[in-house]
Amino acid sequence: MSPVFTPLAILGRSTLSLLAAIGGVAIYTGRAVSHILRPPFYPREFLWQLLHIGWLSLPVVGLTALFTGGALALQIYAGGSRFNAEAVVPQIVAIGIVRELGPVLGGLMVAGRVAAAIAAEIGTMKVTEQIDALVTLSTNPLKYLTVPRILAATISLPVLVGAGDAIGIFGGYLVSTTRLGFNEAAYLRNTADFLEVWDVTSGLIKGAVFGFIVALMGCYHGMNSGRGAQGVGRATTNAVVSASILILASNYLLTELFFTA
Repeated sequence: MSPVFTPLAILGRSTLSLLAAIGGVAIYTGRAVSHILRPPFYPREFLWQLLHIGWLSLPVVGLTALFTGGALALQIYAGGSRFNAEAVVPQIVAIGIVRELGPVLGGLMVAGRVAAAIAAEIGTMKVTEQIDALVTLSTNPLKYLTVPRILAATISLPVLVGAGDAIGIFGGYLVSTTRLGFNEAAYLRNTADFLEVWDVTSGLIKGAVFGFIVALMGCYHGMNSGRGAQGVGRATTNAVVSASILILASNYLLTELFFTA
């Protein structure tokens, strides 16, 4: 091949690889969604994943939200003081947490913890031929491994987001009342009066979408991991990276959909 066409060949191969990856994810997503309401069901596996993904992720999400709310209050107060607008701290902290920071940071933290764990677990099962054993036992691996994880993540992440919202607002309240001189009752009243139902609901919807993405990317990369420890490690990394990028991209799209007239 002529050196002149080498960059074009590289660009073409990269484009085809990207399109193949997108097609693979789309087909896998369609298959997973089509199996959600079709028997057989595995309630024990679902409940275990609900505990693993939801309850065990609460400390990470809670601590992240607490410190984020406190730091957000400090930054808004420092910025607002330039325009004599320090009084808006309760309102901006509340809307920033429930609309954006709560769902996004909760999704990213769960992606780092759960997507990696799912990809490593399923990838190891593939390497050790446990998935082949499931097929031998007439058990659909997609039904047994993917569907419970997707359902558990989609259900549990909005609950985590709701808890993170409350903890993040409390972090802002704590810093504002102890460090910035705000009145406790006035801070809570301003927060409650400013927030609307749709502000909270939109964040919970985002949480459900992010939970679906996290579990889907973990399962997809685990099912398609290469052989050996290197293949499992690569699948784990790809699961976290792809889940994080899709969370940020879908967050923009959902924000555009929800809050643009």
